[in-house]
Amino acid sequence: MTRFIIQPHGRLQEAIAHELGYFRDEGLDYDIRAASSDGAAKRMDASGRVAEIRSGAYQSYQQGGGNKGDKSDISCACHWTVNNAAANDIGTMYRNAYVVTPGAVMVPADSPIRRPEDLAGKEIAVGYQSGSHYTTIQSLEPFLAPGEIRLKFVGTPWQRVDIGMDRDLPATSLWGITFLAAEQLGLRKVVDCTFMITFMFPKQVALADVEKYMRALKRAQMELDLRPEIYKHHYAQMIPARYRDRVDVRLFAPGERIVFLPYTRQAFERTQQWIHERGIFDHAPQKVDYEMAVAAQG
Repeated sequence: MTRFIIQPHGRLQEAIAHELGYFRDEGLDYDIRAASSDGAAKRMDASGRVAEIRSGAYQSYQQGGGNKGDKSDISCACHWTVNNAAANDIGTMYRNAYVVTPGAVMVPADSPIRRPEDLAGKEIAVGYQSGSHYTTIQSLEPFLAPGEIRLKFVGTPWQRVDIGMDRDLPATSLWGITFLAAEQLGLRKVVDCTFMITFMFPKQVALADVEKYMRALKRAQMELDLRPEIYKHHYAQMIPARYRDRVDVRLFAPGERIVFLPYTRQAFERTQQWIHERGIFDHAPQKVDYEMAVAAQG
């Protein structure tokens, strides 16, 4: 019998569930394997500019057949990517919970960019078909015309921290632990980019094991809500060495919060409409069987 492989998401709930034995209490035989690319440094091209990276969370699921990375029986990505991966029969979205993560488009403290309107025509570092891609568009649409929103696809969240700190681009879009770290490192929020994350698992994974995982996370969420200060030390091991000694994780907010409410058919269909209206994917929208794409017991 193979172990259930958990890919954490730079948040505290999995660490709490492991520390307090919640996964074990549910009878889950598991390993926790962090994605290897989280701490990768920024990439530059031959001209000395930030390299264009046209690969992200969606491509990871596409290449892994619902696995994110080499193997992940459960993982997370922004709800737009998981939604479209499920719509295209790449993996299965979990229905009965989602995550809300803080985020923002950020600039150096002394940047002349003060308001969202100041970002018109300015390059913003985001990840390709990943959370920062969609949420930056969504957050700026009330302020800018579509042609004024200029995105630069540069890779993973920690690579975007590098770009923000080194002033390679005027602005960078960050979320979760990278947003919390960037606040201490001196970057300043211009516009809020809080967004939804959802869970994905490959089709061959037993839903009963996914439910064990989710029950453990529900207990962990209550524990985090009650006494976050006890568990913030776990953040330190999620931060690349180049930044670890420059931030005090005790000052962090709790970060991502798991919401145990359903990702409804209406939410699924509205999200499909939103991403395809903006032409984020080359393929046309699919006629999706919600009950097949989004799974839950009960």
